[in-house]
Amino acid sequence: MDIEKYYDKIYRYCYFKVSDKHMAEDLTQETFLRYMSASSEAKEPERYLYTIARNLCIDEYKKKKEIGELGEEMASGTDLENETIDRIRIRAAMESLDDDEREIVQLRLISEESYADICKIMGMTRFSVYRRLENAKSKLKKALEKGEAYER
Repeated sequence: MDIEKYYDKIYRYCYFKVSDKHMAEDLTQETFLRYMSASSEAKEPERYLYTIARNLCIDEYKKKKEIGELGEEMASGTDLENETIDRIRIRAAMESLDDDEREIVQLRLISEESYADICKIMGMTRFSVYRRLENAKSKLKKALEKGEAYER
């Protein structure tokens, strides 16, 4: 398997899930280690890698929830404040989606996966993936427009 082919995609996926550069790097490395130790000749390596990464991100989220971490630390500076506000708004908008919609948005818009690959990863038809993505984008747009009323 060509690790370079998949590394950036899995890293972006993990980073979007955990919003922490170092944690995303750790999760990406752990994903490839588990992949290599489990099966070096999987029929669909990309699907298998995303499944491992997804499970590791879920585990990390559970750990953070158990520990009681409140999220990212706030820092001073206008640019950083604006960026933080934007991240919070996007994260809140993403929370308005159900799990499958959120997963499809992350795979298509963040990881830039093809519809065919998303169908394989999610176990859905192409029409279903397309329809769910369009519904999710519509929900995100409404949620973000509603959030525009907040002052920076």
